[in-house]
Amino acid sequence: MTNALSTLLVLAVLPTALPAQTASTRQHRERMPSLAALAPQLAAIDRETRAMLPALAPAMAEARAQLAQVHAALAASDSRLQGFRGFSRLGRVAIAVGRPVLPPEPWAQQDPANTVYREARAALDRQRYTEAASLFGEVYAKYSASTYAANAYYWQAYALSRRGGTASLQRALEVLALQREKAPTASTRRDGDALDTRIRGQLARGGDAESAEEIAVIAGRAATPSPPTPAIAPTAPTPPTPPNVAIARMDSRRGSRRDRCESEDDIQSAALNALQNMDDARALPILKRVLARRDSGSVCIRRKAVFILSQQEGPETERILLETARNDPDTEVQEQAVWWLSQVDSPGAVVALDSILRTSGSAALQDKAIFALSQHESSRARTALRDFALRPGVSEDLRSKAIFWIGQSDDPENLSFLKTLYGQLKGAESRERILFSVSQIEGRESQRWLLQIAGDVNESVELRKKAIFWVGQSDLPLSELFSLYERMPNREMKEQLIFVYSQRDEKAAVDKMLQIARTETDRELRKKAIFWLSQSDDPRVAEFLATLLEKPN
Repeated sequence: MTNALSTLLVLAVLPTALPAQTASTRQHRERMPSLAALAPQLAAIDRETRAMLPALAPAMAEARAQLAQVHAALAASDSRLQGFRGFSRLGRVAIAVGRPVLPPEPWAQQDPANTVYREARAALDRQRYTEAASLFGEVYAKYSASTYAANAYYWQAYALSRRGGTASLQRALEVLALQREKAPTASTRRDGDALDTRIRGQLARGGDAESAEEIAVIAGRAATPSPPTPAIAPTAPTPPTPPNVAIARMDSRRGSRRDRCESEDDIQSAALNALQNMDDARALPILKRVLARRDSGSVCIRRKAVFILSQQEGPETERILLETARNDPDTEVQEQAVWWLSQVDSPGAVVALDSILRTSGSAALQDKAIFALSQHESSRARTALRDFALRPGVSEDLRSKAIFWIGQSDDPENLSFLKTLYGQLKGAESRERILFSVSQIEGRESQRWLLQIAGDVNESVELRKKAIFWVGQSDLPLSELFSLYERMPNREMKEQLIFVYSQRDEKAAVDKMLQIARTETDRELRKKAIFWLSQSDDPRVAEFLATLLEKPN
């Protein structure tokens, strides 16, 4: 037994196993005063490691609870909207609204990068993270002497982290490394270190082994002496964040425009509000004229008019909303119009949303249209989303969102479609979303398909690991997961399977890990099995670990 393995065993069983040793074991321990002296410290470290484990390796129950958590966030939004009609269908959907943190306002008007910095900040404020990241990158790449350059690295990494997805998160880490090298005295350097750790945590939750190990090292720095780094559970890939939906507000949320809208003539506001008490035949022509205005002074009143229009009913409402979504020069007015089309329960609204999805050149509008279509339960809406997911040239971000919402419906044709789509797509992000969506479909067919992906040597290791993780959270018989271990020549895949076994409650799962700990020829895999066994309450585990400790080195 190697020294590393011996030390891992000590950490696994202290302080519960040592008091139970036999007299001969106590005598052996007395001949090792250095270990006896370290025992209290090691026991404390063991407790700290166990306390940190839930944060580093949450169980699947937490992953499945994420949708419930955003339901709770939605409830807070609903409380502000209780007087409005049309929100009854929101209770079944998760809406993430959070606003980004913004860098300081531009302060160096004569700086050559001032304009680019201003545009980058505005893009970040509007949650256009890809655009913001590109512009912040331009600041330091083209204007290295600029007063904005040193901190532009951080804000580019921040924008990439908000965009999400494995590729963007890994690029963000590269940018933060550049800041450490090129701008070590930047005022955002400490923020950069914190962001680096948060990003590695996100990657670790997605199954990235290197990031998981790095997080373990960071978490263990507070302990002296440091125990061997335990196996870190490759946790569930985070489900795609539901697309942000612009809920209509009675004011603008953006800088000087907000001030202007809040200070607008109260008489006009009162007149618009009064339209809600009028019948549709009288209110609609007035709202139509308001929304037809194109002068810059009417922006705020048009935003209010869209909300009031949405409270009317009938085909004329749909037509005006569609026209507004397509033609209004103000982006927020357009986005609000698309949002309210999601609340219009008619075939005409679905046709209108499908038209926007197919013809709009705005990614933001397409994003809103994807969400809006997901709220309609018609076969036409589902077809529109599937057609979009299959369309060549669609961005990975938008395609992933469409896949997510497709997976949230209970259409019996979903599995067949997702399997077909997986074979046609090459992007890792979209394929990850498909694996997650398939895992939400109950039944043996979806489980067997995930097993097929896990065992396919032509697939990337990361995708195979995620397939194993998701199928491991289902009720698939353990015997099928056990047989998969024997067929896996790859150590990474076997490590993932050991973790999956550790998450199952059945006695057979402990039996399998005990077998691996006893007979596996790869010592690293044995150590992983021993670590996860130490987290089990099965009484056989303590006996097994005590037996190993009694063996001579």
